[in-house]
Parts: sequence; C-alpha cells; structure tokens
Amino acid sequence: MERRGVRAPQENLIMNHLKSEPERVRRHTSEKVQRKIDDTIELNIRSYSAKPRASLDKRIEQLESEWDIERLLETNASTIALTGVLLGILLNRKWVLLSAGVLGFLLLHGVQGWCPPLPLLRRLGVRTRGEIDREKYALKYLRGDFNQVAGEAAGARIHSLREAVEA
Repeated sequence: MERRGVRAPQENLIMNHLKSEPERVRRHTSEKVQRKIDDTIELNIRSYSAKPRASLDKRIEQLESEWDIERLLETNASTIALTGVLLGILLNRKWVLLSAGVLGFLLLHGVQGWCPPLPLLRRLGVRTRGEIDREKYALKYLRGDFNQVAGEAAGARIHSLREAVEA
C-alpha cells in the first residue's frame, strides 16, 4: 500500500528488479566492451544521419531483423541441448551431460543475466534488444518518424545528433 508517495519495501524491491531487468546483460559486460558497443551505435547513427531516406529505411529493416543476445543464447542452447540428447540416444549416454551443462548455463543466464558464453558473444558485438532499439529509434527519429508526435506532445524539437541518440 502506498502512503504519500512512499512504497512498501516489497514493492520497492519489485520495482527495482523490473527497472534493472533490461540492463542485466550490460551490467555483466566489461566496460571496455560496453564502450565499444556504445561507440559503434553512435558511429552508425552519425554515418546514417547524412545518408538518404532509402539508406535509413534499409538500415532500420536490418536492425529489426538483427538477433539480440537473448535470442542467440536461447537458440544456441536449445540446439546444443538437443544435439546432446540425440547423441545420448544414438551413441553414448554420457552425451546427455552436454545437454545438462548447456541447460545449466541457460538457467544461470535467466536468473543472473550472465553465463559463460556471454563475454565472448559481447566481444563479438552481439547486442541487447535495448541497444539495437536505441540505434533503430534514433534512425527513425532522423528519418522524421516522430516529428508530428514531438511537435504536438512537447512542442520541442531535437536539434542535435547527441539529442537524437539520447532520445
């Protein structure tokens, strides 16, 4: 129950968890790798800001079909787990341990936001859905998708590329 803007301790814990949920992978990514991913996003936005609308359209389509880290981990884990089960049935039961290991990694990732393949995949540039969306929506802004909404809602216009990235 809420009293004069003060939330119950349980509600604060839940709200803090929900706020931090999308950032779990970023929290488990080294600062150097995180900076590289963020710099790449900004560089992409800058390079596309000078390109024609058709280029923006094509890049936005690419971003909409880009696999995020969650999808990649889930797909790889299920593929390896199924392979382990199949090999366990056909060749040797010990292959089932492969399935158990990868499912343990997937559980660890689901609970903590980290698993052993995560650092490697992040170094390879695999992004979170939020990072992909940040680039996509900045490009949509540059394309003019939000001009009417921004003008009606706040009467404010974003004038700089930095503001577009942060928006």
